[in-house]
Amino acid sequence: MKLLRVGAKGAEKPAILDADGTIRDLSGIVGDIGGDTLTPEGLAKIRAVDIGVLPKLDANDRIGPCVANVGKFICIGLNYADHAAETGAAIPEEPIIFMKATSAIIGPNDDVIIPKNSIKPDWEVELGIIIGTEARYVEEADAMNHVAGYCVINDVSERHFQTERGGTWDKGKGSDTFGPIGPWMVTKDEVADPQNLSMWLEVDGHRYQNGSTKTMIFGVATVVAYVSQFMSLQPGDIISTGTPPGVGMGIKPNPVWLKPGNVMRLGIEGLGEQRQLTKAYSA
Repeated sequence: MKLLRVGAKGAEKPAILDADGTIRDLSGIVGDIGGDTLTPEGLAKIRAVDIGVLPKLDANDRIGPCVANVGKFICIGLNYADHAAETGAAIPEEPIIFMKATSAIIGPNDDVIIPKNSIKPDWEVELGIIIGTEARYVEEADAMNHVAGYCVINDVSERHFQTERGGTWDKGKGSDTFGPIGPWMVTKDEVADPQNLSMWLEVDGHRYQNGSTKTMIFGVATVVAYVSQFMSLQPGDIISTGTPPGVGMGIKPNPVWLKPGNVMRLGIEGLGEQRQLTKAYSA
């Protein structure tokens, strides 16, 4: 299933994409696409519905974040061997974990605001894991049982804040609008192999990232199991799993940074596409 949320910010309706690509209203079936809906029981409730009889929603309506009320937005850093190489970083011995503020979450086609005092804003197409059942100290062999599905994420970053302002990476990752998710959440049964998905990102029509989840250092099951050793994972939590090469800071000899008026387009095989216009911060 492809589940999404449609409508104005704060007033999104839960929806499902039918086989013809028509958006169908799920608001008579579930309250929202959040933690309760993403459990096995919640997803089974949707699967039991004849979606062909559900009301149609306007295809031109805004698409909101594909998951509502995200509790934790967890990220894995330097998780692609070819991306680590382009940054000159050593391959991590264990996954690098950092957090992205949930207030960064926006819809897949909403505007990205370059924050005040930004110097080096950058892009990162990433595979998002959406949790469906509580995970605490799980083994890797059991980890996929806790996954509800996947989505596209743009882990927008401010590299000056991230690497040159001291402390952890979080301050370069959590600015408002730095977390577009969607357009939809695809249930795991529709993704045959999450470790074999092509992914790409363009800025103003120039393709900078053209990679594959094949080059992940720590795969989906490993990441879920590993994170669960340090914090419990709850239905509706999201883990962003890292990015392939082609980010702005990795371009040699002159890095490329986002600026107001750029258009980012990005996508992952089978999971849909995003499009964001960048704008300058204004009070």
